[in-house]
Amino acid sequence: MLPSIVILASGNGSNLQSIIRHVDLGYIKARIAAVVSDNPDAMALVRAQAAGIDAVLIRQSDHASRDAWELALIEKVSKYKPALVVLAGFMRVLSERFITHFEKRIMNIHPSLLPAYRGLNTHQRVVDAGDSEHGATVHFVTPKLDDGPVIMQGRVQVSSGEDAEELASRVLEQEHIIYPEAIRQFIEGEISFDNPRCRQNTSEKISSPC
Repeated sequence: MLPSIVILASGNGSNLQSIIRHVDLGYIKARIAAVVSDNPDAMALVRAQAAGIDAVLIRQSDHASRDAWELALIEKVSKYKPALVVLAGFMRVLSERFITHFEKRIMNIHPSLLPAYRGLNTHQRVVDAGDSEHGATVHFVTPKLDDGPVIMQGRVQVSSGEDAEELASRVLEQEHIIYPEAIRQFIEGEISFDNPRCRQNTSEKISSPC
Protein backbone atom coordinates (compact mmCIF):
# COMPACT_ATOMS: atom_id res chain seq x y z
CA MET A 1 0.00 0.00 0.00
CA LEU A 2 1.20 3.50 -0.79
CA PRO A 3 2.24 5.67 2.18
CA SER A 4 -0.38 8.21 3.21
CA ILE A 5 -0.10 11.97 3.44
CA VAL A 6 -2.41 14.26 5.41
CA ILE A 7 -2.49 17.91 4.34
CA LEU A 8 -3.55 20.73 6.67
CA ALA A 9 -4.77 23.88 4.93
CA SER A 10 -6.77 26.97 5.86
CA GLY A 11 -7.13 28.87 2.61
CA ASN A 12 -7.09 28.71 -1.16
CA GLY A 13 -5.01 25.56 -1.40
CA SER A 14 -2.91 26.29 -4.47
CA ASN A 15 -0.01 24.33 -3.01
CA LEU A 16 -2.46 21.54 -2.24
CA GLN A 17 -3.54 21.54 -5.89
CA SER A 18 0.07 21.30 -7.02
CA ILE A 19 0.65 18.35 -4.68
CA ILE A 20 -2.54 16.62 -5.89
CA ARG A 21 -1.34 17.00 -9.49
CA HIS A 22 2.07 15.51 -8.73
CA VAL A 23 0.44 12.59 -6.89
CA ASP A 24 -1.95 11.99 -9.82
CA LEU A 25 1.00 12.00 -12.23
CA GLY A 26 2.76 9.39 -10.12
CA TYR A 27 5.65 11.74 -9.38
CA ILE A 28 4.89 11.50 -5.66
CA LYS A 29 4.39 7.82 -4.90
CA ALA A 30 1.92 8.27 -2.08
CA ARG A 31 -1.77 8.86 -1.55
CA ILE A 32 -3.33 11.95 -0.04
CA ALA A 33 -5.52 10.36 2.63
CA ALA A 34 -7.18 13.57 3.83
CA VAL A 35 -7.20 17.34 3.71
CA VAL A 36 -7.98 18.83 7.11
CA SER A 37 -8.96 22.46 7.66
CA ASP A 38 -9.97 24.74 10.50
CA ASN A 39 -11.84 27.04 8.08
CA PRO A 40 -15.27 26.08 6.68
CA ASP A 41 -14.75 28.49 3.76
CA ALA A 42 -11.37 27.08 2.74
CA MET A 43 -11.12 26.48 -0.99
CA ALA A 44 -8.74 23.68 -0.05
CA LEU A 45 -11.72 21.61 1.13
CA VAL A 46 -13.44 22.12 -2.23
CA ARG A 47 -10.27 21.07 -4.05
CA ALA A 48 -10.05 17.94 -1.89
CA GLN A 49 -13.65 16.96 -2.56
CA ALA A 50 -13.18 17.48 -6.30
CA ALA A 51 -10.19 15.12 -6.19
CA GLY A 52 -12.05 12.45 -4.21
CA ILE A 53 -9.99 13.06 -1.07
CA ASP A 54 -11.48 13.07 2.43
CA ALA A 55 -12.20 16.71 3.29
CA VAL A 56 -12.31 17.18 7.06
CA LEU A 57 -13.37 20.35 8.90
CA ILE A 58 -12.31 20.77 12.53
CA ARG A 59 -13.32 24.22 13.76
CA GLN A 60 -11.99 25.54 17.03
CA SER A 61 -15.40 27.13 17.71
CA ASP A 62 -16.91 23.63 17.91
CA HIS A 63 -14.70 22.77 20.88
CA ALA A 64 -14.62 23.96 24.47
CA SER A 65 -11.02 25.17 24.28
CA ARG A 66 -8.03 25.37 22.01
CA ASP A 67 -6.57 22.34 23.76
CA ALA A 68 -9.73 20.34 23.07
CA TRP A 69 -9.62 21.43 19.43
CA GLU A 70 -6.03 20.36 19.04
CA LEU A 71 -6.68 17.00 20.69
CA ALA A 72 -9.46 16.46 18.16
CA LEU A 73 -7.06 17.45 15.40
CA ILE A 74 -4.44 14.97 16.62
CA GLU A 75 -7.04 12.21 16.85
CA LYS A 76 -8.38 12.86 13.36
CA VAL A 77 -4.98 13.11 11.67
CA SER A 78 -3.75 10.00 13.52
CA LYS A 79 -6.68 8.03 12.12
CA TYR A 80 -5.07 8.19 8.67
CA LYS A 81 -1.69 6.88 9.90
CA PRO A 82 0.26 9.49 7.90
CA ALA A 83 3.82 8.92 6.84
CA LEU A 84 3.95 12.71 6.45
CA VAL A 85 1.85 15.66 7.62
CA VAL A 86 2.04 18.57 5.19
CA LEU A 87 1.17 22.13 6.19
CA ALA A 88 -0.07 23.99 3.12
CA GLY A 89 -1.19 27.40 4.29
CA PHE A 90 -2.48 26.16 7.65
CA MET A 91 -2.99 29.36 9.62
CA ARG A 92 -2.71 27.94 13.12
CA VAL A 93 0.41 27.70 15.23
CA LEU A 94 0.60 24.08 16.31
CA SER A 95 1.58 23.26 19.87
CA GLU A 96 4.55 21.21 20.99
CA ARG A 97 2.09 18.41 21.81
CA PHE A 98 0.96 18.12 18.19
CA ILE A 99 4.48 18.43 16.82
CA THR A 100 5.83 15.81 19.23
CA HIS A 101 2.99 13.42 18.33
CA PHE A 102 4.02 13.53 14.66
CA GLU A 103 7.68 14.13 15.40
CA LYS A 104 10.06 14.38 12.45
CA ARG A 105 7.28 13.93 9.90
CA ILE A 106 5.70 17.38 9.63
CA MET A 107 6.69 19.58 6.70
CA ASN A 108 5.88 23.25 6.06
CA ILE A 109 6.52 25.83 3.36
CA HIS A 110 7.24 29.43 4.35
CA PRO A 111 7.31 32.39 1.94
CA SER A 112 10.79 33.65 2.69
CA LEU A 113 14.38 32.49 2.54
CA LEU A 114 14.59 31.31 6.14
CA PRO A 115 16.02 32.20 8.55
CA ALA A 116 15.14 35.63 7.15
CA TYR A 117 11.61 36.98 7.68
CA ARG A 118 9.95 34.50 9.98
CA GLY A 119 6.28 35.22 10.58
CA LEU A 120 3.74 37.08 8.45
CA ASN A 121 3.75 39.70 5.67
CA THR A 122 7.04 38.47 4.28
CA HIS A 123 6.63 39.86 0.76
CA GLN A 124 5.93 43.42 1.95
CA ARG A 125 8.79 43.22 4.42
CA VAL A 126 11.17 42.21 1.61
CA VAL A 127 9.97 45.11 -0.57
CA ASP A 128 10.23 47.58 2.32
CA ALA A 129 13.77 46.40 3.07
CA GLY A 130 14.84 46.81 -0.56
CA ASP A 131 16.17 43.24 -0.76
CA SER A 132 17.40 42.01 -4.13
CA GLU A 133 16.38 38.38 -3.52
CA HIS A 134 13.37 36.60 -2.05
CA GLY A 135 11.85 33.15 -2.16
CA ALA A 136 10.32 30.25 -0.25
CA THR A 137 11.62 27.58 2.09
CA VAL A 138 10.42 24.04 2.72
CA HIS A 139 11.40 22.91 6.20
CA PHE A 140 10.63 20.32 8.83
CA VAL A 141 8.49 21.63 11.69
CA THR A 142 9.72 22.02 15.25
CA PRO A 143 8.04 23.78 18.20
CA LYS A 144 9.90 27.00 17.35
CA LEU A 145 7.99 29.05 14.75
CA ASP A 146 9.34 28.85 11.19
CA ASP A 147 12.33 26.91 12.39
CA GLY A 148 13.49 23.33 11.92
CA PRO A 149 15.82 21.75 9.38
CA VAL A 150 15.64 23.39 5.96
CA ILE A 151 14.98 20.99 3.08
CA MET A 152 14.78 23.16 -0.01
CA GLN A 153 14.61 26.81 -1.07
CA GLY A 154 13.27 28.45 -4.20
CA ARG A 155 14.74 31.85 -5.03
CA VAL A 156 13.61 34.78 -7.17
CA GLN A 157 15.27 38.09 -7.94
CA VAL A 158 13.29 41.11 -6.79
CA SER A 159 12.64 43.42 -9.74
CA SER A 160 12.92 47.18 -9.46
CA GLY A 161 9.53 48.72 -8.70
CA GLU A 162 7.90 45.36 -8.01
CA ASP A 163 5.17 45.45 -5.38
CA ALA A 164 4.42 42.83 -2.74
CA GLU A 165 1.52 41.30 -4.68
CA GLU A 166 3.61 40.79 -7.83
CA LEU A 167 6.44 39.37 -5.79
CA ALA A 168 4.11 37.00 -3.95
CA SER A 169 2.85 35.62 -7.25
CA ARG A 170 6.35 34.80 -8.46
CA VAL A 171 7.33 33.23 -5.13
CA LEU A 172 4.19 31.08 -5.27
CA GLU A 173 5.37 29.68 -8.60
CA GLN A 174 8.55 28.54 -6.85
CA GLU A 175 6.51 27.01 -4.03
CA HIS A 176 4.62 24.87 -6.56
CA ILE A 177 7.98 23.52 -7.79
CA ILE A 178 9.84 22.88 -4.57
CA TYR A 179 7.06 21.58 -2.29
CA PRO A 180 6.14 18.53 -4.38
CA GLU A 181 9.84 17.80 -4.89
CA ALA A 182 10.55 17.94 -1.15
CA ILE A 183 7.58 15.64 -0.46
CA ARG A 184 8.76 13.20 -3.13
CA GLN A 185 12.24 13.08 -1.61
CA PHE A 186 10.83 12.38 1.86
CA ILE A 187 8.48 9.65 0.66
CA GLU A 188 11.29 7.95 -1.27
CA GLY A 189 13.67 8.11 1.70
CA GLU A 190 16.11 10.51 0.08
CA ILE A 191 15.78 12.97 2.97
CA SER A 192 14.70 12.84 6.60
CA PHE A 193 14.48 15.16 9.58
CA ASP A 194 17.98 14.12 10.60
CA ASN A 195 19.31 14.32 7.03
CA PRO A 196 17.43 17.16 5.29
CA ARG A 197 20.12 17.75 2.63
CA CYS A 198 19.17 21.39 2.08
CA ARG A 199 18.91 22.31 -1.59
CA GLN A 200 18.16 25.43 -3.60
CA ASN A 201 15.96 25.85 -6.61
CA THR A 202 17.29 28.37 -9.09
CA SER A 203 15.08 28.86 -12.14
CA GLU A 204 14.33 25.28 -13.20
CA LYS A 205 17.47 23.64 -11.81
CA ILE A 206 17.96 22.38 -8.29
CA SER A 207 21.45 22.79 -6.88
CA SER A 208 23.08 22.15 -3.54
CA PRO A 209 23.68 23.32 -0.87
CA CYS A 210 21.45 26.10 0.59
